Amino acid sequence: IGSPSEMYRLLKAAALKRPVDGNHHGSYMTLKSNFALVFGIIQLCSGSGTVFLDQAYWQRAIASRPSTAVRAYILGGLAWFAIPFGFATTLGLAAVALTDSPSFPTYPNLMTQTEVTAGLSASYAATALLGTGGAVALLIVLFMAVTSCASAELIAVSSILTFDIYKTYIKPSATPDQLIFVAHIMICVFGLTMAIFACIWNVIGIDLGWLFLVMGLLIGGAVFPAAFAITWKGQTRAGALSGAITGLCAGLLAWLVTAHQYYGSISVTTTGMEYPTLAGNLAAIMTGLIVSVCVSLAKPEHFDWETTRAINAASSPSMSSTPSSTSLEKKDPKINNSNLPTVRDEEKESAEDAAVVETPSKLRRAFKTACIVSFLLTFIMDFLIPIPMFLSHYIFSQGFFTAWVIITFIWVFCSTAISVVLPIWETASFFKELYREIIGGKNIST
Repeated sequence: IGSPSEMYRLLKAAALKRPVDGNHHGSYMTLKSNFALVFGIIQLCSGSGTVFLDQAYWQRAIASRPSTAVRAYILGGLAWFAIPFGFATTLGLAAVALTDSPSFPTYPNLMTQTEVTAGLSASYAATALLGTGGAVALLIVLFMAVTSCASAELIAVSSILTFDIYKTYIKPSATPDQLIFVAHIMICVFGLTMAIFACIWNVIGIDLGWLFLVMGLLIGGAVFPAAFAITWKGQTRAGALSGAITGLCAGLLAWLVTAHQYYGSISVTTTGMEYPTLAGNLAAIMTGLIVSVCVSLAKPEHFDWETTRAINAASSPSMSSTPSSTSLEKKDPKINNSNLPTVRDEEKESAEDAAVVETPSKLRRAFKTACIVSFLLTFIMDFLIPIPMFLSHYIFSQGFFTAWVIITFIWVFCSTAISVVLPIWETASFFKELYREIIGGKNIST
């Protein structure tokens, strides 16, 4: 393509040949897009569900240090945004701009709706720009993303099935060895379940676009009950359960009724359209909120947060049976790790974490920081920037489009710094100590 100005010219030409329904003047360079607004609302609903209801997020948050978890999640969110922002600005717009190029895989034909919803736009754009190497590079990126997500979900679901179901209801007296064995079995079971469902979706014609739009209405009802579980002691068990279940029922009902009313039938095609899924997502998440609050207030129950702090108390006896470094040192005087810098750092961090947990004011301060930053970023990203541009029907000028591209690249490089450079910088002292230990050990041995 060559430059942002050439991309701008190609996108203007594409808008004349293939104007976008619902966009101001059919332009690709405007935020005045009716279907984009609908998609954004659906994304907010489904995105809330995938965060609040993903066990992998909960496990990472609980396992993180209280003093650093908030900063880590804020930086992680900012770094993650570079993925949709960067891919949309580069490969997304490139797919539109290069459709008429002989290097485009579908030339001289246009991409079908099936190809678009299957997520092939990015791969076609990468192939048009870089040939086979571009397709291979994108495949590697997707493979790394899928394996990372699948690994996290395998461990998360295995944890739920092992500790929350097997140990709680089936065999409360299970030993650590038995729990580990069951956890391994559950990983295999869920891995096969994912593979089977993927094959089923593919056979019956359900693609990624359909799953993304429908996902929110299936899980949205439990968003607020799950959020209230750790933020509002007034929520009751009945409120949480009724909110999640009625939210699911309301979402399914609104989804199917809207599909039948708008398009006259219920099929994979009609249920994957924007308006039925919008109705289902909003009905699910709002019904879950209303029912959970109303039921909890109608029949309140007292809840003590000390109960959550004592969740792991039952595991302390088994953990105490594990020999510590101090006991090993007493048995064998030759073993003395207490002076190692890594051991000293771990002991210091453990003491700091214990102090934070025992001081609710520090936790409340971290909670307030997380709320302020989250609401501020949400307001800026979802309302302050896009809504005025939507209402004003603004179409990007060449200069504004160039600035947009520059900001995109800056954001991607900042994301790289957060994800790659910052971890190395923060662990630099550890690697220095490791190097000294290795070199020192070699010198002693020689």
